[in-house]
Amino acid sequence: QVQLVESGGGLVQAGGSLRLSCAASGRTFSSYAMGWFRQAPGKEREFVAGVSWSGSSTYYADSVKGRFTISRDNAKKAVYLQMNSLKPEDTAVYYCATTKVVTTSPNSYDYWGQGTQVTVSS
Repeated sequence: QVQLVESGGGLVQAGGSLRLSCAASGRTFSSYAMGWFRQAPGKEREFVAGVSWSGSSTYYADSVKGRFTISRDNAKKAVYLQMNSLKPEDTAVYYCATTKVVTTSPNSYDYWGQGTQVTVSS
């Protein structure tokens, strides 16, 4: 079993940056691919970025490509989301989650963190 805890959210002005972290517990972290999702009020949870178990492959939603960067450190059992050039439409609760293979469907993910709020003011 894996437990995930996100951190790093907050309030930032448009054009600013934040770095989200997701700390994992459990011996099998390095065997999982990881994803970041977000959910804004009244909207469905959407895929933001994913990374393979080794970190060699990364995937992004079109809406964040070129602005966000996902990475992982298996020795630290952590995955990160560097978010630059933030926009008000990036405002949401951000979640990390584990999966066997990165997909854009939240139904493919097994374990989820509790989420961290990101608010981007205009």
